Amino acid sequence: MKILVCEDDAMTLMALNHRLLQEGYEVVAVHDGAEAKQKLAESQFDLLLTDLHMPLIDGLELIRHVRNDLKLTIPIVMLTRIGAEDIVMKAFELGADDYVTKPFSPNELSIRIKRLLK
Repeated sequence: MKILVCEDDAMTLMALNHRLLQEGYEVVAVHDGAEAKQKLAESQFDLLLTDLHMPLIDGLELIRHVRNDLKLTIPIVMLTRIGAEDIVMKAFELGADDYVTKPFSPNELSIRIKRLLK
């Protein structure tokens, strides 16, 4: 299974990459939404894990692009430090499948990813 991880915080990106590789996933890690759009155009992924606040293109715009422009149905998990209800609702309205607030439990995130990839 191939996962695209889009996260602008280098430490979080490194931790996610390490954990997902340990679990046997193929991981493509990028630092912003523009890089993610490029990777999505070049390759197929089984899941998108994206931060909300990133430079260039934010997570909500990336979800909109995946669902409306690319018409992809891959599972999308949004990660953010902001747990505001309006942001959560917007992410789900745009097509996110799950939403995890940082800091998060690596075990919980792992279970959520496995559930979405069944």
